[in-house]
Amino acid sequence: MLKFFTILVLVIIVGAGVFAHKVHRYVHLPAGNSSNEIELLIEPGASFNNVAKKLHQAELISKPFYFKLLAMYEEKTQQIKSGEYRFTFEQTPAEILEALVSGKTVQYSLTVIEGKTFNDFWELVRQHPKLEHTIQGINDIKTSLGITQDHLEGLFLPETFNFSAGTKDIDILRQSYNLLRKLLDREWPQRSADSFVSSPYEALILASIVEKETGAAEERPRIAGVFISRLQKRMRLQTDPTVIYGLGSKFDGNITRKHLETDSPYNTYTRYGLPPTPIALPSAAAIKAVLHPDITGELYFVSKKDGTHHFSKTYKEHQQAVRKYQLGK
Repeated sequence: MLKFFTILVLVIIVGAGVFAHKVHRYVHLPAGNSSNEIELLIEPGASFNNVAKKLHQAELISKPFYFKLLAMYEEKTQQIKSGEYRFTFEQTPAEILEALVSGKTVQYSLTVIEGKTFNDFWELVRQHPKLEHTIQGINDIKTSLGITQDHLEGLFLPETFNFSAGTKDIDILRQSYNLLRKLLDREWPQRSADSFVSSPYEALILASIVEKETGAAEERPRIAGVFISRLQKRMRLQTDPTVIYGLGSKFDGNITRKHLETDSPYNTYTRYGLPPTPIALPSAAAIKAVLHPDITGELYFVSKKDGTHHFSKTYKEHQQAVRKYQLGK
């Protein structure tokens, strides 16, 4: 009897060793040698058995039971992250498990260009097929983010946002909104004495105008200086982008004298001071330019049609620059 049990134990040990070798060999061998990619969506709350079944159906693993043993041995069955993954058949079961645990999901991006409007931003978010769309309207945004301003224009920092499939639309807006608040919290206390604006919101308004008027990034502080000098002298800003913003959908791409002469809250040709709200989403660089302007005594600038401007201190010099660069005289 003792001999029988000794043999049985040896058989079990040898069998376990052979089985362990098979499992070890399996988890370190890929399902195939194709580099073709396959996308797999792991829903939130999916069980490990469900994940293994999906991998098996996609032919990424051949033995779900062995795959589960690996996860149990490494205590990772409860650590799988949801999201969209991209695998190849060259990956081993061990590599696939590591990717699922580390959350190496497929990343998508959404780029908001400085100078675009909030409506442009919102349309990008609304149309992105990989975002989960939960927002019903503007009031949802304001409530979710705790925004008290009536208008959302200028309250979001343009950036490139990376995210996984299934990210909620409001989370992209929240990230942009929080980035802007952090920027203002950091930069506002360090503003130059020449900045003139009386609040962070006024800084956003002026920065949005600077953004729309700037073709060359290095000119931002100088253009901010022109506008601030005009404000200090009680001169109208007389900037076309504010008029265009006020026209909204009525603007057909051609600004006319009638547009410039028709009064509205955004017409800086007919009204003094800043418009009531930002007119675009200003970049961090435009905001910093307003808070640290280059005051040179210049009061005018005109486009040289190469992305840069000619700056003038007197109206006479400005007229000469207009004739040279705009009228070709």
